[in-house]
Amino acid sequence: MSNPFENPDAQYLVVVNDEGQHSLWPDFAEVPAGWTVALAAADRQACLDYVNEHWTDMRPKSLAAAMDAH
Repeated sequence: MSNPFENPDAQYLVVVNDEGQHSLWPDFAEVPAGWTVALAAADRQACLDYVNEHWTDMRPKSLAAAMDAH
């Protein structure tokens, strides 16, 4: 079985957790607890483009807030 996270022909979601971290998720799989859908099903490249545009600070939100407080 091939890796469902690397299939260029599959449909994916972009999911985001409470820390603002983004991930591609196969659209056939249940979204894991703690993650919400930020972009509905789209092709892999569209999802990668969304992540690159919207997740510009790789730090978790809690770390960014702590660093900004100092």
